[in-house]
Amino acid sequence: MKEAMFYKKLNNGSVQCRLCPQMCEIEDGKRGMCFGRKNEKGILYAENYGETISVAIDPIEKKPLYHFYPGKEILSIGPNGCNLTCDFCQNYTISQQKAPTSALSMGDLITLCKKYNSIGVAYTYTEPLIWYEYILDTAKILRSHDLKVVLVTNGFINPEPLKQLLPYVDAMNVDLKAFNNDFYITYCSGRLEPVKNTIKIAAKHTHVEVTNLIITDLNDSRKEIEELVAFIADVNKDIPLHFSRYFPVYKMRKPPTKVETLEMAYEIGKKKLSYVYVGNINLPNTHDTHCPNCNELLIKRSGFYTSISHITEQNSCEKCGHKIKGVHLFE
Repeated sequence: MKEAMFYKKLNNGSVQCRLCPQMCEIEDGKRGMCFGRKNEKGILYAENYGETISVAIDPIEKKPLYHFYPGKEILSIGPNGCNLTCDFCQNYTISQQKAPTSALSMGDLITLCKKYNSIGVAYTYTEPLIWYEYILDTAKILRSHDLKVVLVTNGFINPEPLKQLLPYVDAMNVDLKAFNNDFYITYCSGRLEPVKNTIKIAAKHTHVEVTNLIITDLNDSRKEIEELVAFIADVNKDIPLHFSRYFPVYKMRKPPTKVETLEMAYEIGKKKLSYVYVGNINLPNTHDTHCPNCNELLIKRSGFYTSISHITEQNSCEKCGHKIKGVHLFE
């Protein structure tokens, strides 16, 4: 346990957490909505510091990150809890309720990375940014060992802590739940604008990819998808966008996303973006990376198997010389 950053003391021993836009006001002895931060006698503590809910070695494509060391594996860990309450959460048993955790020290991370030949650490599975102090401390150490730092996040964080963390982050996948604020309020207990702001800020400092889970009847209209794509294109048309198929889970009982909807989203995306992918379904050609200039096949994907060809060591298309988006396609 460690004293938390980004909070303000209030009257009567209460505190206000200022890490994320929830701005939780927490009474003495109580926790914020994310489970991870507790007020003890007017001091806010990161009670979840170093406590992980899961440890695994995953393909980097599973995050999903398609333009960051494709074909490599990464040590993946996550805290218990979340600062959103999504009705469709795929990991609700570890994000929406208290669950047992195990301590994982900085030394443990280094040892595991070396043992399993991991390129670094992905903070993922639930919402890593509620682990802020632990990520900030361990990211600095990982960087000193030439290991990569990856965040798979909902992007619901305030600008100041985000900006302090970004110098130590090598890549992010931001889960953009929908492109309408009512959706965020109704189904996630959040808001859209902070997530948009996170994408804008992060894209200036690190490698960013975006995922959008398309849910039947809720965020699947042509208009909303067009607006989401236009937003990403305005930030940077080379940001890879992953549309993902929804299946009923947790509190959400809508039917699975129609194949026709995913095909529509893919075509809308390709009109304005260089790199568009479709996940959770096997749609031909929607997992592969093609040169946006000459359409040469550069990365072929089947499940989590990745085959790279026709890309130079300078991360350019071998055929036409076009620079391919990505912090690192090769070491």
